[in-house]
Amino acid sequence: MERVRDLEFFSYHFEEFVNKLPQKVKDKIGYVLFLITISERIPVKFFKHIEGTDGLFEIRIEFDSNSYRVFCCFDEGKLVVLFNGFLKKTQKTPKTEIDKALSIRKEYFESKYNVM
Repeated sequence: MERVRDLEFFSYHFEEFVNKLPQKVKDKIGYVLFLITISERIPVKFFKHIEGTDGLFEIRIEFDSNSYRVFCCFDEGKLVVLFNGFLKKTQKTPKTEIDKALSIRKEYFESKYNVM
């Protein structure tokens, strides 16, 4: 299958989150990330824009009645940059998690454009 977009893991946040998870959850996250790289149109079931933000998205993973979220954004069209992830325990995404993702997103773009 041909990839329509690439993934980039920015900083250590995503890896730190995933390393704490059981292997079956890691496998499901890997499957969803694979779908994101090969799907021309990513189903809303797996990928959704965070309302009230400028280009912040969440990757949505469901496993054994648990909901996991990984924040990301697009860069240069077909590049999806992954930030932090968390186990969602409430109906609404916690503002603290969104704020953390926005802070990491800002750090990503600042590091990208401040390279000498």
